[in-house]
Amino acid sequence: MNRYEGMFILPETIKDTDLEAELEKVCEEIKKAGGTIESKTRLGKRAFARRMHKQESGHYVIVTFSLDQQQIQPLMQRFKLNETVFRVQIVRAVAKESVAAASAKE
Repeated sequence: MNRYEGMFILPETIKDTDLEAELEKVCEEIKKAGGTIESKTRLGKRAFARRMHKQESGHYVIVTFSLDQQQIQPLMQRFKLNETVFRVQIVRAVAKESVAAASAKE
């Protein structure tokens, strides 16, 4: 299983009180795919550089999780069908050991 970081943008229309419930739905999708959640970081509501699909801002959240590489593509397909997720980008996270080794070389 690989470590991944997913940046999720949830619509601006979601109220702050409902944000945690919507974030939990995102985490449930990852768990259904066989992943384990390591951390969730809210970055807050941020304005877009330009208006997209009649929205001017969104709630940004970064979720760090472990998942089998073969499950990433089906997971992305499920998020495309989810109306709660405005945008999603998933990248492979750098291992903590390699970050420590790189900083030791400097």
